[in-house]
Amino acid sequence: MLFKRSPSPHIRQAISVHDMMFMVLYALVPGALASMYFFGWGVLFNLLIAITVCLGSEAIILKLRKHEVGETLLDGSALLTACLLALALPSLAPWWLTTIASISAIVVAKHLYGGLGFNPFNPAMVGYIVVMISFPLEMTMWTAPMGVGGGWPDFLTTFNWVFFGNLPAGGIDSISMATPIDLLKTQLSQLHDISETRNNVAYSPLFASISGTGWQWVNLLYLGGGIWLIKKGVVDWRIPTAFLISLVLISNTFAVLDYANNSSALFHAFSGGTMLCAFFIATDPVTASTTPRGRWIYGAGIATLVYVIRSWGGYPDGIAFAVILMNIAAPLIDYYTQPKIYGDHDR
Repeated sequence: MLFKRSPSPHIRQAISVHDMMFMVLYALVPGALASMYFFGWGVLFNLLIAITVCLGSEAIILKLRKHEVGETLLDGSALLTACLLALALPSLAPWWLTTIASISAIVVAKHLYGGLGFNPFNPAMVGYIVVMISFPLEMTMWTAPMGVGGGWPDFLTTFNWVFFGNLPAGGIDSISMATPIDLLKTQLSQLHDISETRNNVAYSPLFASISGTGWQWVNLLYLGGGIWLIKKGVVDWRIPTAFLISLVLISNTFAVLDYANNSSALFHAFSGGTMLCAFFIATDPVTASTTPRGRWIYGAGIATLVYVIRSWGGYPDGIAFAVILMNIAAPLIDYYTQPKIYGDHDR
């Protein structure tokens, strides 16, 4: 009898890197389409710029490192990084800001450490943090969501601003608006409680039944995509579960203690990039914790940091900082949460 001889590993993973990346991309589609619907052409421009720059940067670095370009580009990792970064950036981000964030993600956060599988930090979040720290004003440029005031600006107005910096007669305030999270934080600092802000005639259109207008639907669709990824076995359920349960428990505790000055658990769960983080960012297999117990700690740690930064930090949504800080802690978490080896009674 002839046996097929091949080098190890002999037990192969059922899903390839290419399949995994593209399944995550498929799960992003509903939420991305909702983002375009509620926040306008800028979301599409972000995606086109980020994808072009990320794939271009990846190809150049691979060429300089004398690696095979075509196969690596087709694995989908750079494409996924571009999409996550683009969906996290404000819908009125200038082209150069998206470009800087994309180069930082691919060149610095990914290839500086050796490429896919060697990066200790989530590349998309590194790119986001670079521009958040460097250009805080541009990182607040969100359009008014569909259904609020005049809604988002038309194609030509958005194009002229994003690519040429040309503003309409009313200036940047005529096409941009604070997000619900940022607005509540600003109003609380001015001693206006949450109920007063939500009932204010000028601000009430920004708020829907659960969270912010548009934001709740975007987050619901990311939630649906994330559940699909769990069912397909692409994402481990522990990290998003730990993240969401912890965020809900922490926010609900503070809301019960002082409802006037602390947003509800549902508001936190369906605002900003919560669901994008829970299922698509925190679950990055390279930078997240890998042990079963460690994933619970890792997800809970991100949730705690997100709430702390949202409530008392200087930034409206602390997801990027929370993820990077827990990326740093992941090796230590894994070290102390290693599962017991079968037959080893001393551990």
